[in-house]
Amino acid sequence: MTILGSCTRHWSDEAACAASAQALAASPALEGAYVELYGPLGAGKTTFVRHLLRALGVAGRIKSPTYALLEPYDTPRGPVAHFDFYRFDDPQEWEDAGLRDVFAGPGLKLAEWPEKARALLPPADLRVHIEPQDDESRRVTFTAQSARGLELLP
Repeated sequence: MTILGSCTRHWSDEAACAASAQALAASPALEGAYVELYGPLGAGKTTFVRHLLRALGVAGRIKSPTYALLEPYDTPRGPVAHFDFYRFDDPQEWEDAGLRDVFAGPGLKLAEWPEKARALLPPADLRVHIEPQDDESRRVTFTAQSARGLELLP
């Protein structure tokens, strides 16, 4: 993993999470990016993705792809694929679900629990590590791994 830059933010509450998502959504570099989200269960990965999808113009229900592996969305800025590899166990699922084609196609890709499918995934442009703190706030580290990732740093 090549780290080209990073920054850390403090989310004191969900409004701060939403503000970070809004700022990321405003970046033209987000189109076509691959963003990985890390953190323990309950850290706020899906919450961040929901705020990001809302900021990108997704209306209606935003479901967690925990059981389906993938939830696709159409936004005014193009397609978004939201992956959750928490329950990913068998590399054959990758082929059976057509995920190779999704990653090869256009649009933003967001992956929760990417470590479960590491050998199959391309390098991320941006990694987002969300760490719950004792006071219910979050320490969030954004790590750029590409030139596009550098443009996405908040």
